[in-house]
Amino acid sequence: MTQRVKEILSWYGSDNPGTLTNLARLLNHGKLAGTGKLVILPVDQGFEHGPARSFAPNPPAYDPRYHFELAIEAGCNAYAAPLGFLEAGAREFAGDIPLILKANDHDVLLDESDPTQALTGSVQDALRLGCAGIGFTIYPGSAHRFEMYQQIRACAEEAKQHGLVVIIWSYARGSGLSKTGETAIDVIGYAAQIAAQLGAHIIKVKLPSEHIEQEAARKVYEKEQIPIATLTERVRHVVQCAFNGRRIVIFSGGPIDSDDAFFNEVHAIQAGGGFGSIIGRNSFQRSKTDAVRFLNTIMDIYNTQPSQVQVPVLN
Repeated sequence: MTQRVKEILSWYGSDNPGTLTNLARLLNHGKLAGTGKLVILPVDQGFEHGPARSFAPNPPAYDPRYHFELAIEAGCNAYAAPLGFLEAGAREFAGDIPLILKANDHDVLLDESDPTQALTGSVQDALRLGCAGIGFTIYPGSAHRFEMYQQIRACAEEAKQHGLVVIIWSYARGSGLSKTGETAIDVIGYAAQIAAQLGAHIIKVKLPSEHIEQEAARKVYEKEQIPIATLTERVRHVVQCAFNGRRIVIFSGGPIDSDDAFFNEVHAIQAGGGFGSIIGRNSFQRSKTDAVRFLNTIMDIYNTQPSQVQVPVLN
């Protein structure tokens, strides 16, 4: 157990030994073991976007076992997926990599201005499959957000009782936000704070833009001169919004123009004190050889020391 992992575990003083053990499992697995950084492979896109849109660019990815193999060969900290994908490989790959059950999902068969999620897995499913934690999506900005907040409160309570880690995908979207506002710095920071307040051990958000969505927030950002001009500064601010860096914040990949552009974003996450990346389509939509090389390059970046000071954490 490295000092960095011990430090991170110390931030979760209300959790039982089972939950801390599973959090340590995530932090001590794969190529980034012991660094305090995470690279997680999430494959919920078949449910969320449809199979052809997700897997046709790399047909072997239609097979759930492919993703277990990719996460293991690349040295990821964990593999996250909905119930069906995990059930299709959990026995064959038992003990090879920590698993995260994505406990809620939605589809895109209807065009919705206010998205929500259905409960598609349970804490008992996660325990049966030997998972280290559960993943749960909320949509700050949706008219259905309060229902999702209540659902994760109940799921998180049960998960923590059974020693599981809680990971919240905090994706701001819905009729309350413009499309540009979904990645606005004030909105992403708010989304990270909401997930932390809901009891998440690990928070997943999108990378923030320099745009400020809420006029009330704009006044504060300008008055207090909060630095947000660079991506590194914005990452640092989002981490600060998650209890001044005392909650693990990782960032999603999303669409990207080139590998170099993606690696530049990873450098900014590292320099800004972010805790890592959760990368789905950008990895599994390419051949396994290319995907492993791509993920290993990201891990190499996270293995280097940040070029700028991280958010200070009070003792």
